[in-house]
Amino acid sequence: MKKAGSSPAAEVPNLALNVVDEEMESPAKLERDTEANQPSRRFNLARRSEALFSRGSPLDLPASVFAGATALGFLSYIVGIHNATYNRADGLVKQVGFLWAPNWTFLFMVFLPLFFAFVIELLLFWKNEGRLRIVAAGNRVESDDAWARNVDASSYTYWAVFLICVLFAGLFQWIGVCLIPLLKGGGNYAMDWGKLALVQPEIISVPMEIIFTGLAYLYMCLCFYLFFAGLILLHTVVHDLWKIGEASKNRAGGDYEYELNGIALLVMRGIFRCTILGILIAICMKAQSSYLASNGKNIVDWLLGDVTSAFYGGKDMGNGSSYRMPTHYSSLLVAISTCIVFLYGSIRLGAGSRFHFPLWKMSAVVGLLFTSYLLIDAFTGFSILLGIGVLFAMYGLIDPGFGRWRARDLGSNQNVS
Repeated sequence: MKKAGSSPAAEVPNLALNVVDEEMESPAKLERDTEANQPSRRFNLARRSEALFSRGSPLDLPASVFAGATALGFLSYIVGIHNATYNRADGLVKQVGFLWAPNWTFLFMVFLPLFFAFVIELLLFWKNEGRLRIVAAGNRVESDDAWARNVDASSYTYWAVFLICVLFAGLFQWIGVCLIPLLKGGGNYAMDWGKLALVQPEIISVPMEIIFTGLAYLYMCLCFYLFFAGLILLHTVVHDLWKIGEASKNRAGGDYEYELNGIALLVMRGIFRCTILGILIAICMKAQSSYLASNGKNIVDWLLGDVTSAFYGGKDMGNGSSYRMPTHYSSLLVAISTCIVFLYGSIRLGAGSRFHFPLWKMSAVVGLLFTSYLLIDAFTGFSILLGIGVLFAMYGLIDPGFGRWRARDLGSNQNVS
């Protein structure tokens, strides 16, 4: 019943005023709610790093890395150190040109862009498809929020890696390996394109060498930060998938188990490819460092000479000088970090799953390639083992499932490739 004294005519204006007030208040209220739901406006390195992999075109990051390496190659050609030799004290003429160094050509033009491409592909699959298929709610907004929280949880790790890559691998290494030897000489480092001005000033001057090496090391340290950021994201994907699986252990239905195992296998295939590329990156670094201290005229002659010595005997192509080789240490960090991510994924996703056989194949290839990395220049004939490991690695990149064993049993006919 209506109250005394009230009328429809009086209620209509009041209703209209209430609607107007709500419309005037709603934008401000919406803005406050949006700000409350948004992360802090301070710089978030973890979110920014993840955005480089997950936003924009999948080709943006690999193409940018390739373009940077190409630009350095052109600059080396302009300044004249793309194809340069120097006479060592024992009379050996060694090739030390920039374009002859696999850790600056194959690494940044082939392996690192491929690594980023596979990380991006796996990350987009997980965020846009894989995660939504196995979470209980299946809501896109809630799934994205949960993923963002997982990324934020590793914020300290991103900052630690950034400081190590930029300060130690970039700035301090450039000062110790390039700047100080160029200004004062010495250092007991093997001669390479970065110190060529000391022995052949007619090709490149010291100031030009300092500028070029500075640009190269800046590019290198930023690329390796992104490399380790990619490894952190792979770890985050594995941990996220494992947590969802643990939370859904009591979930009824065999179809869900097949779905979960199928996605886990796809994730491990992607991680396996990234692991192979990470070890190949480490191989490029250590091979170049070992060659510079060896008795080979160029890196191809060094590898072929090692094979010949293993079969027919002859001149030892191994380490002929005692130099400090910091790249050995940095390459070991790259190889170990990459293998740890693969090992973590194998333990978290492989335990109790239905794809032990393909996982063991992947582990065997990773173990073979890592062993061949460790044994570079360790004995005569190491390049034979290295070649076998690289061949298996190339096959693994093309077919990470090794015949897609039991793909039908896992209930998934999709492929992250």
